[in-house]
Amino acid sequence: MGDRVERAGLQVAQVLAEFVEAEALAGLSVTAAQFWEGLSGLIREFGPRNRALLARRDQLQGQIDDWHIALAGQTHDAEDYQTFLQEIGYIVPEGPDFVIKTRGVDPEIAQIAGPQLVVPIMNARFALNAANARWGSLYDALYGTDALGDLPPKGPYDAARGARVVAWTRAHLDAVAPLRNAGWTEVTHLLVKDSDLYVGTARGRATLLDPAQFAGWNESDLGDWQILLRVNGLLIEIIVDPTTETGRADAAGISDIFVEAAMSAIMDCEDSVAAVDAEDKVDAWRNWLGLMRGDLADTFVKNGKTITRTLNPDATYRSATGGTLHVKCRSLMLVRNVGLLMTNPAILDRDGVEAGEGLMDAMLTTLIAMHDLRKQTGPRNSETGSVYVVKPKMHGPEEVAFASEIFDRVEDALGLPRDTVKLGIMDEERRTSANLKECIRAARTRLAFINTGFLDRTGDEIHTSMEAGPMLPKGEMKSTAWIGAYEDRNVDIGLACGLQGRAQIGKGMWAMPDRMAEMLATKINHPRAGANCAWVPSPTAAVLHATHYHRVDVAARQAEIAAGGPRGTLADLLTIPLALGRNFSETEVTEEVENNAQGILGYVVRWIDQGVGCSKVPDIHDVALMEDRATCRISAQALANWLHHGVVTEAQVQAALRKMAAVVDRQNAGDVLYRPMAPAYDGEAFQAACDLIFKGRFQPSGYTEPVLHRRRLERKAQIARAL
Repeated sequence: MGDRVERAGLQVAQVLAEFVEAEALAGLSVTAAQFWEGLSGLIREFGPRNRALLARRDQLQGQIDDWHIALAGQTHDAEDYQTFLQEIGYIVPEGPDFVIKTRGVDPEIAQIAGPQLVVPIMNARFALNAANARWGSLYDALYGTDALGDLPPKGPYDAARGARVVAWTRAHLDAVAPLRNAGWTEVTHLLVKDSDLYVGTARGRATLLDPAQFAGWNESDLGDWQILLRVNGLLIEIIVDPTTETGRADAAGISDIFVEAAMSAIMDCEDSVAAVDAEDKVDAWRNWLGLMRGDLADTFVKNGKTITRTLNPDATYRSATGGTLHVKCRSLMLVRNVGLLMTNPAILDRDGVEAGEGLMDAMLTTLIAMHDLRKQTGPRNSETGSVYVVKPKMHGPEEVAFASEIFDRVEDALGLPRDTVKLGIMDEERRTSANLKECIRAARTRLAFINTGFLDRTGDEIHTSMEAGPMLPKGEMKSTAWIGAYEDRNVDIGLACGLQGRAQIGKGMWAMPDRMAEMLATKINHPRAGANCAWVPSPTAAVLHATHYHRVDVAARQAEIAAGGPRGTLADLLTIPLALGRNFSETEVTEEVENNAQGILGYVVRWIDQGVGCSKVPDIHDVALMEDRATCRISAQALANWLHHGVVTEAQVQAALRKMAAVVDRQNAGDVLYRPMAPAYDGEAFQAACDLIFKGRFQPSGYTEPVLHRRRLERKAQIARAL
């Protein structure tokens, strides 16, 4: 990692010190001495407390393990189990009702429901794509994916498929922005006269059934029109340009329809990146700096052409109500910090111990966001002067209170008003789900986001109850009592704590980026569940998912849910998804083991060898799935559980790993950077997969990071020695 320099009692990697002092602090009122003293004090005060919270996790897990071991062979008593969890402090007493006090929240968080992207911040191109995914072409999303039920033919534009795209879009407009006495397929003219939308048909003029949906317009010097409609808070832009191929074929000259898509985007420093040392962390923070300053750019070659991508500027339209309509053309950016578990060699504290990575992230990402806060003119990320930090993998209200207090200290050190930093709580650990109301209370003045996520939550479900017995296959988990209670209670508790109109209630990722028809058919259930944002794997998916928010008024749906009373119970949430008494067939066992082994290997080999933290990984059936550390955690814990309870043997798992290594090698045969795992099976990637499974029972909370970081550092050292 190179040389270190001393800063306020810290031993700081020189590459990090240079980044902070030459780049991150440039143009800010914060001095280098102020920054380093603040970070040193943060690490000195909160480092020991961080370690104590991790020890508390281990203590609780040990008590739960002992409880299950003592009762092995007996029928599980759910009531006694809940009482036990309360007695040891795993479940805390619930206080009186309250409403969060968060203020200064941007409308993309507080008021407008829509898709949310999560993107690895270390990839500048992906980060820019996500930031620019506020708008996207509905025509392109439908034409270029399987959203219509099949993929487009190869070769030039197919007019027949184009006609199907137009028909789908017109039917969608009929559903979400209907005309009075006409359908959108009948439209022959579309323009604005005297600030009034004119919709012409062969039978005469039609009007919007709800005239208030007309939001604004622009007219070009060539007579082209851009018509803006607003549906459930989201803008839809109808482009009239009869000179294009699509416009010439359209009776009204409509050439494209753009929609507001990714209203927010999480720039991820955590699960989707592989950041193990100072150089990696600086790469991540430098991209965040470019986004906050507004000058991030990335140049690449696509289809033989050199392209430079930058952040989209905002746009202006003439407002339907008079004056100018300012339209934001970038997603509101949040940044996901790391959790409490990991340290990083980028900084050694006064005792020579690696500093907590979450403490570094808190200070650096907030400092960098000050570049956005200081802007007086031009495009801004937050127009209300807020910084949005998503905090993952917190276990219970004590850890949430700890995170909130960290940002108190960060704000003080950087001279920011209290609660400038808004906090997102990821409800992905069992102790947080069981105590969600008190977790929200602990961050009630800065809370801006809660969500659910099946994968990490399931990984923790398995690890917490590891000693209770063998678990169901992971595919069957989705139909168990705990997952239904988890999803419903998250929304119910969020609404009861006053999140509506103040904060986001989110749902998890669509993990199959190439299956958009299936996503269109099913992901509408997220806004129907009362979620005002849900994760999608790409800008294209965001465009298609936006159509769900056109069809579902989430605010109205939240009001219906709140009026209906709470759903799910704590008892349901604590139901352990055991497979006791289940006699798995040899085929069932083989399929489950091989599927998990293949997913782990396909993800880990890119993480360890190439530093790719999130990617599309073909599963055992060659279906591309989005994989990150959360998916790896559940697969590893599932196999560790079955090994522990004798459902499978170590020899069976080893055989499956070797068989699947050959499959993964074949799937990556076209990657010139790929190192095959077979037939030697001795590389760091293969060994990491083995560690995740065979040592999975002993990993803290079942997390994958300790194994992955250690093996990645080994691989980076190998590469450095070879240079």
